[in-house]
Amino acid sequence: MEGQEPLLLFIDFEFTMPEGKSDPVGFYPEIIEVGVVAVRNQKIEDQFSSYVKPNRFPLLSERCKTFLQISQAKIDSGITFHQLLTVLKKYTNDTPATIITWGNMDMKVLRHNCKMNGEEFPFTGECRDLSMEYKKFFGDRNQTGLWKAVEDYGKKATGKHHRALDDALTTYHLFKLVEEDKRYLQKPEPPTIGDRIDLTKVLGKYAT
Repeated sequence: MEGQEPLLLFIDFEFTMPEGKSDPVGFYPEIIEVGVVAVRNQKIEDQFSSYVKPNRFPLLSERCKTFLQISQAKIDSGITFHQLLTVLKKYTNDTPATIITWGNMDMKVLRHNCKMNGEEFPFTGECRDLSMEYKKFFGDRNQTGLWKAVEDYGKKATGKHHRALDDALTTYHLFKLVEEDKRYLQKPEPPTIGDRIDLTKVLGKYAT
């Protein structure tokens, strides 16, 4: 639609974890929760949240359940990975969207999950890692955690940490803060001679 800004998709996933330091044979992180916040023209158009059933290792480790405060029953009631991809693709039916995540693991795991399940990666647009943009913008040596970055702004994050939709919303709110700082620090255009002098008064002196 003419005059409409591109769609921004703020996405967060939670993943499975192995029980101990040594991974089980063939283990790889699988998506078990998704949070999506769709934004256009600085307004939230849609939100989506769901648990997702893993395929390769369907039973969660105790470590995973404890860390994410999540139950096996909730994961068992989730959508399939194929259904997750169907949901993600619907956001980009009309035009490619810009995907924004905090860190690069979300898209890495999504790509690997697609490969292991014989599925096509659902996005064709730009993927932006907001944590790297934040790091470069503030000149930090180390990569800052999502909630620590929000606290550095003197703000509070949304909901609970490591809940996918809450983290996606927090990423969106942090994105707005960073973008506002970028605009504030941009150098203004140098004034033209017309801005410095009222030419109507100057020309009036020489009018005959």
